[in-house]
This record gives sequence, structure tokens and C-alpha cells, in this order.
Amino acid sequence: MLILHYTGMGSGEAAVRWLEDPASEVSCHYVVHEDGRIVQMVREADRAWHAGAGSWQGVSDVNSLSVGIEIVNPGHAAGSPDFPDAQVDAVIRLSGEIVERHRIVPERVLGHSDIAPARKQDPGEKFPWSRLFAAGLGHFVTPASFCDGALLRQGDEGLAVRDFQRRLAAYGYEVAPSGRFDDATAVATAAFQRHFRPALVDGVADVSTQRTLSRLIAALPAERYCPRALKRLACGDGDRAIDIAGAVAD
Repeated sequence: MLILHYTGMGSGEAAVRWLEDPASEVSCHYVVHEDGRIVQMVREADRAWHAGAGSWQGVSDVNSLSVGIEIVNPGHAAGSPDFPDAQVDAVIRLSGEIVERHRIVPERVLGHSDIAPARKQDPGEKFPWSRLFAAGLGHFVTPASFCDGALLRQGDEGLAVRDFQRRLAAYGYEVAPSGRFDDATAVATAAFQRHFRPALVDGVADVSTQRTLSRLIAALPAERYCPRALKRLACGDGDRAIDIAGAVAD
């Protein structure tokens, strides 16, 4: 996996000093400054402490299976400033090299908030995932348009909630298909929105969010990615089928 973060600090120099300090108990493989400068902090062959507690596709030791890039940006606490073009271009170049070296598949280029949605918001909704996708990195689809329709939100219960939870889990988020829209589902929904439908991040599964998730699942190479989960989503598991194709169109 390749995990992208923002530093959440006032300057790149401060972030590097913190990452070099053993007392911080955090590290990463690379820091990308706002002007595009890249600093390697840890060898890619070595384990860096960048992911923390989290999970993706049932894997909980993300640090051992990923390369981590810290992107210098003060983040949400400072109003989520835009990422400069020079910085994004550098992230794209570096990510492309890492992906090629380690043969990382597109759907495993992720944000910190994807793997730890209850704890983290980075790199945030301002990060231009669509630019990475245009450069051949990551997995992305055009977000579905906003429209009226049934919403799923915290406290809701039923088959529709369970179906949505199954889709989140099939994609990789740590969500149990309980049929109740609980805290874990809400934070996973918000994380999904930050990455794939950033126009509105509220943790509510509106029609746009549900359709965007279905588009992503439909665009996955089923022979490589969660084939059993995808088969259940496409064909049903004996009690209810989930129509992926029918949910893709606006």
C-alpha cells in the first residue's frame, strides 16, 4: 500500500524535526515540501511508523505493508489550505516511482483517513485525488451528481444500511454489516467522501455517495480485488442481492 498524509504542522522544517525525534514515536518514508522538495526519512525497505492503528481490507498492521508519504500542509486546523501545484506534481512523481517499484495496485493508493477513519482526516478533502488518477495513480471515478433520494444516516437501521455497509467493507473500509448506521459507519462514510466525493463531507450516505461507491466497486478488476465480496455484492448471498450496475447511473 501507499499511504498519503498531511503533516498538520506549521512548516516542513518543523515536521522533519518532529519526525526525526525518537520521542515522537512517529516516522514516514518521505516528506514532500510545499515547493516540491522531497526528503527521504526512512528507507522503503524499512518499516516506518506512519499509519498507526487502522485497517484496510482486514489488514491491521498497515505499517508493515505500506510506504508512507507526509505532505507538508497544516491541514484542517488551519482551514485546509490548498496544496501547491509544485507539491502535487512532486507527490505524483514520487508516488509513480514507489508504485512501480513495489507493484502497488491502484486501489491501494490511499489516504490516512481511509485506513483510520475514526482518528484521522488527512490528507483531507482538499487533496486532489483526481489529479493523481489522471496521472495513472490510484483508483477514482467521477463522483455521482447530487440528487433527491433516500438518505442513510446515523441511527438508521435495515437492509439498505446493511447493503451500504457491505459495499464499504468490500471496498476496504473497516465496517461491520450490522444493519445499523452506527458511529463506525458514519466515520467510514465521511472518510469515503473525503477521498471520493469531497464536495460534501458529512458522514451521511446520500444518493450521490451511494452511487459513487457503487461506481468504484463496478470499476474494480474483480479477478484481483476481493472476488468473494464482489460476487456477493453482484449476485447476492441467498437473502438479498445488491444490484451494482443499476446503482451506477445517475
